Amino acid sequence: MERKTASVTTRKLSWITILQRDFKANGGAYLLAVPVIAYFILFAYKPLFGAIIAFKDFSRRRGIWGSPWADNFGFEHFIDFFTSVYFERTLRNTLTISLANILFGFPLPIILALLINEIHNKKYKRLVQTVSYMPYFISTVVVCSMITLFTDEKAFVAEIVGWFGMDVTGNLLNYEKAFLPIYTISTIWQSTGWNSIIYLAALSSIDMELYEAARIDGANRWKQTLHVTIPGISSTIILLLILAVGNAMNVGYEKVILLYNDLNRNSADVISSYVYRRGIEQADFSFGTAVGLFNSVINFAFVVTANKISHKVTGAGLW
Repeated sequence: MERKTASVTTRKLSWITILQRDFKANGGAYLLAVPVIAYFILFAYKPLFGAIIAFKDFSRRRGIWGSPWADNFGFEHFIDFFTSVYFERTLRNTLTISLANILFGFPLPIILALLINEIHNKKYKRLVQTVSYMPYFISTVVVCSMITLFTDEKAFVAEIVGWFGMDVTGNLLNYEKAFLPIYTISTIWQSTGWNSIIYLAALSSIDMELYEAARIDGANRWKQTLHVTIPGISSTIILLLILAVGNAMNVGYEKVILLYNDLNRNSADVISSYVYRRGIEQADFSFGTAVGLFNSVINFAFVVTANKISHKVTGAGLW
């Protein structure tokens, strides 16, 4: 027993010594990690305790712990959302917008990165990258103002639509069927350049000897892209696709609120905009938290499902 205790103590001391040496050798790296750890503790883990108000009738005067539990074993706010007349509409619109962004918006950054990677002139390459990144840094309010102006009946977007036989009266945003393509196209314009950065970084890590071997075997540029470039960034593509599927329920309310109106609300209203009206404007914080928790659970289910499918199809995934 004494020998075992001594060996365990020696083992513990050795680990402490290793940690001390590691801190001394890599003190700068640990110091850089402190703000990141603090950020996640304050803004990711600490707010988790506030999720309990989804099961309570929250009162700011009583606080989180002093507020009474909601009816139906705490699920009253969830039932209220599921039985609401807005549930089906907002869920349908949220999934439709997310699916459109994934189908049309996800492949474009990959294509743009592949095209930029083929540019050999460094100055022109930087120019293309800068121009493609710029829309990402335009504020949402400015972008929505531009969309409103461009979709007016006298603006060029309405004229282009008119070439296909659609007569626009007023603003194109007043038409329910027009909201989805307008939202999707503008989102693609904003984010494609910025999202291509991670693919460009992945492309830079591909071994150039693979291209040389492919050229020796007689592969042209197209075959090199198919058999060297795309397989080289496939893990990055799979990772980002799983994350995109996991954010399917997180359609932001800012852009939707700035673009929707009474005429297009039936196709524009999403879960986040409904929660904004109910949870923020009407100060129903418990309801807003309940819907946010519902979104998180669904997104988690999407991530797990997408990861399993990815493992079966490609053999790779998040975990």
